[in-house]
Amino acid sequence: MAAAKAEHRLPPLGVTATAQGARVALYSSIAERVELCLFDAKGEREIGRHQLRHRHADIWHDFVPDLGPGQQYGFRVHGPYAPDQGLRCNPNKLLIDPYARRLAGAFQWHDAVFGYQRGHRLGHLSFDSRDSAPWVPKCVIESSIPSQTELQASSRPRHAWADSLIYEMHLKGLTQACPQVSETLRGRPDALARPALIDHLKHLGVTAVELLPVQSRISELPLVQRGLSNYWGYNPLALMAPAAELGLAQVEDLARLVAALHEAGIEVLLDVVFNHTAEGNETGPTLSLRGIDNPSYYLLEADDPARYQNHSGCGNSLRCGHPAVARLVIDSLRHWARRCDIDGFRFDLAASLTRDRHGQPDGDWLLGGIMNDPLLSQLKLIAEPWDLGPSGHQLGRFPSGWAEWNDRYRGSLRRFWAGEHGLLGDLATRLCGSDDVYAGSRRLPSASINFVTSHDGFTLQDLVSYLQPRNGANGHSDPDWESWQASVNCGFEGPSSDPDIQARRLRARRNRLACLLLSRGVPMLLAGDEFGNSQLGNSNAYCQDNPIGWVDWKGQGDPMLDLSDFIAALSALRRELTLFRADHYIDGNGRRREAPALAPDYGLRWLEADGTTMDAEAWRDSDRRQLLLNLFEPDGGQAAFWIINGAGQPLTCRLPGTREQGWRLRIDTASPSGLGEKQRFPGGHWHEVDPESVVVLIAA
Repeated sequence: MAAAKAEHRLPPLGVTATAQGARVALYSSIAERVELCLFDAKGEREIGRHQLRHRHADIWHDFVPDLGPGQQYGFRVHGPYAPDQGLRCNPNKLLIDPYARRLAGAFQWHDAVFGYQRGHRLGHLSFDSRDSAPWVPKCVIESSIPSQTELQASSRPRHAWADSLIYEMHLKGLTQACPQVSETLRGRPDALARPALIDHLKHLGVTAVELLPVQSRISELPLVQRGLSNYWGYNPLALMAPAAELGLAQVEDLARLVAALHEAGIEVLLDVVFNHTAEGNETGPTLSLRGIDNPSYYLLEADDPARYQNHSGCGNSLRCGHPAVARLVIDSLRHWARRCDIDGFRFDLAASLTRDRHGQPDGDWLLGGIMNDPLLSQLKLIAEPWDLGPSGHQLGRFPSGWAEWNDRYRGSLRRFWAGEHGLLGDLATRLCGSDDVYAGSRRLPSASINFVTSHDGFTLQDLVSYLQPRNGANGHSDPDWESWQASVNCGFEGPSSDPDIQARRLRARRNRLACLLLSRGVPMLLAGDEFGNSQLGNSNAYCQDNPIGWVDWKGQGDPMLDLSDFIAALSALRRELTLFRADHYIDGNGRRREAPALAPDYGLRWLEADGTTMDAEAWRDSDRRQLLLNLFEPDGGQAAFWIINGAGQPLTCRLPGTREQGWRLRIDTASPSGLGEKQRFPGGHWHEVDPESVVVLIAA
């Protein structure tokens, strides 16, 4: 009886090795027959097929004896082919297992990878009978997956959100041109674990690196035809398989890197893509999900199921509200978390995770599944809270326990320092944790991932050097240019050797970084911004796997470019004074709002230059370009005076308090080093702040 029960027990999805063979399982609600295809060691010749004999509900499964690790395979799914009804089964197309944990071989664009005969009109997608196997990667059976008890104990540093500083980076691009890494290691995952790189991150105060996608991917056909590639990797092929292009032949390669960073006290967050796949729109290739169960895995247009809902801008949208898709997403997250000890995830275009079958953002089933998972709920979860679909901007609407990329923060800071007027109130709100976004749903400032730059858009150096993008190297015009860039060029478009322009750009970068590192919320830096990395004005270097997209380290040590010590001083000040990273809101009268019960009490006053409190009229003054913040502990402990002068004229202001109190200058973005050299001034002292600069003093 026990043997019979074991025989009919549903195996885990995918192909799982055992001592006697392999358990095989695939979800498809529309398949009529499923075959497991086996290939030789080179993945070039099909050496056998095994038809899955059992079907329980919509799970096709079987046990195949004498099948073990290293075997290359794929699936063929027999079923209806009726594109006008959203059905696209084609057994001539070798399909990648959605649960594949390793792929072998490179994908090649060929007409055979399409399920239809190319050149026909969409309404007449004639069935294509050519075998696609020679042109697609093969799945590889891995050794049996370790159980939870067999895995090593987690080494996650588990930094509190409020104590975190995130460093967003491309695993290859950061080190490809790094002179501190040997040429044989440059661009390889292990390069990030070299002492020089770890020391650099720790010097900046980084607590977590956020890696651009490491999932297997392919490059879109138009890019390949232009001799380019999808360098960033936002075009996933198999959600659990690592990208060989990044030097990740197997998941253990990533796990080794994570362990080294953990040893240094640095967390690792993965940028994951679950909003779409590399199969593209209705004219794209049939590589995996499309041929397995198209209407279950993808959102199709209700009145024309031959076409895909496209909330990603990449041709298709995964149907994340479907139980099979939600299970795939959660299983993928658990795979990376368990096998690599990952600390958390940033979800690309995360609004897509909430869309129901009609494409409306009201299906939170998947988010609930993630948050109720005993492992995933304990990790850092970050949403990019938008996509391109209707009602796609969901900032502030993700549940408690999630953090979000705060584009309102990015926009406010960029626009203010670009010279836009009428932003004082909005800027003040961003600096203090964006309570207008998060407090209403009882979320704390740490829900806000504050950033000025990211992989998407200008680097910090380009943000102060270009008014218009230079995206010609991408092979198309500039349709991806958006108003939120709010850039300046400091008097000259592009690179300049003029000392005055260089000095203006240096100060402009310092100003933005000083605001970023001292705002309440979680700051995020873009890799290379610390030493003036430029993409030559390219605001969308997604396809530039070359010096344009790689981080240029030549600015390191250059006094007009290198801000590493300045950032280190800001992050040290943030750690030293909990005034800047306290995880609760306060209003202009110094009263705490939404504060944890045991949090220290802090106050805040917005001041005029003469030391009096700003009134409503001052806040309404659209020409006003200064903010003066006095942060303090009412019991007389920590205190700071933060002056932001966005005007083109100097500002003379009176320091708070009495002569006995005293203030020590810590930050002055107009000084040669950007630091205050800890000069001491008495309370009541009239202090001059240079135009377009930031000054921070702390109680002596």
